[in-house]
Amino acid sequence: MDTVRHPRLPGAARTGARRAALATRWAAAVPLVVALGLLAGCTDDSRTTTTSSSAAQVLEELPVDRAASGEDYDRLEQFGDWADPDGNGCDARNDVLARDLTGVVVDDAGCRVLSGVLHDPYTGATIDFVRGPATSADVQIDHVVALKNAWITGADRLTRDQRVALANDPLNLQAVDGPTNGDKSASDAAAWLPPAEGYRCEYVARQIAVKAKYQLFVTAGEKEAMAQVLAGCPEQALPTAVPAAEETAPPPADQP
Repeated sequence: MDTVRHPRLPGAARTGARRAALATRWAAAVPLVVALGLLAGCTDDSRTTTTSSSAAQVLEELPVDRAASGEDYDRLEQFGDWADPDGNGCDARNDVLARDLTGVVVDDAGCRVLSGVLHDPYTGATIDFVRGPATSADVQIDHVVALKNAWITGADRLTRDQRVALANDPLNLQAVDGPTNGDKSASDAAAWLPPAEGYRCEYVARQIAVKAKYQLFVTAGEKEAMAQVLAGCPEQALPTAVPAAEETAPPPADQP
């Protein structure tokens, strides 16, 4: 019998076919994701912090695919700079510093965090944060799902407004030890996990929540790594939000 050889699709057509396949897979997963209130714009961050479903359950619903190369990744072009998603007049970076640090001191305008203490979830270390050219990098804001990883696992299909929302979503932001954040870079769970093993279940659960909320996929290796972590905490709840900064502003810096 003669073998029928189908012509190889050009690059653009292959990309279109891949996106269509992902859309089909997400259509199958949408009922659960909607039920959990995870789709972007469907979660009231001020009232909801977890669901009754486990992270492992939602992981099983995420589509699995190969990551793109990332050669076209451009942070500012695709995800924008820090924004003010909750409209409180402060950008997301300072909101997260105010949320995650203790003993916070802000400037007279009530937004810019000048100092505080971080109990770093990634390492377990306690870090004194002081804003300044030589010290600000001691504490950095990590995108739990790195933006480059988001780009190569489906965020290229989002609108720019959705990508800006992802980059500034408190669910995807965590104040952490700067050098450790540098070690992570754009790695997924298959390549990097927090050194503090006790935080890995929560970390992976947040990555799953972000990927579900913004309809991103996981790679096979990423899914396997996440599943291995969650095997040790099968009841780990899926977060749907991380509380924003307290409405009562921290005390301003003392006047000279």
